[in-house]
Amino acid sequence: MTTILCYGDSLTWGTNPEDNGLRHAYGDRWPNALRAGLGPRIDLVADGMGGRTTVYDDHTGDCDRNGARLLSSALYSNRPASLVILMLGTNDLKPQIAGTAAAAALGIRRCIEIIRHHAHRLPGAPSPSVLVVAPPLLVPTGNAFLTEMLDMPKAIAQSARFAPLYAEEAKMAGCAFFDAGSVAVASPIDGIHLDAANTRAIGAALIPVVRSLLAEAGGA
Repeated sequence: MTTILCYGDSLTWGTNPEDNGLRHAYGDRWPNALRAGLGPRIDLVADGMGGRTTVYDDHTGDCDRNGARLLSSALYSNRPASLVILMLGTNDLKPQIAGTAAAAALGIRRCIEIIRHHAHRLPGAPSPSVLVVAPPLLVPTGNAFLTEMLDMPKAIAQSARFAPLYAEEAKMAGCAFFDAGSVAVASPIDGIHLDAANTRAIGAALIPVVRSLLAEAGGA
């Protein structure tokens, strides 16, 4: 059995903007669309938390949203993972968190370092491969609160910087890269989250990418 850890935020959890922020149906979440395409020999763990950042604290939540601080625990509880898929950064764009895609890219760099140096303590188990996924772009929304809270025009412009910055981080670290914005776009209902078709599209697009990475690693 090959284990894949999908580590992300509400886009990985499956927040449905059309249903007051409740969760998409199981098959509509991108990790589960990916799992369905990879077959039964894959143990895919979807660790998505609403509000999770790359490396930054957010004290407005009722839980620890710092992705770097929680990552080692996720790696250890799901060991040995053959592949870790990172899709984080959207929450970093909140002005009170970091506010820029460059700051999110530095956070992704740190998350890659954590994965690479994690001591899983299983004899003979290699470190997992890493696939960095740039989140989809934000879009204008009629939601006045989110527009103000995110400073939406700036956040939209910054979200367009995810793909080039993350691609460079992945290249420097020797990781794989995929731009989710090439296949999915956020819903204008809230400007952030994805409708069912767009979240499924990410999972479907990742199937050949993940198959190739697992084949290279000898995992599937």
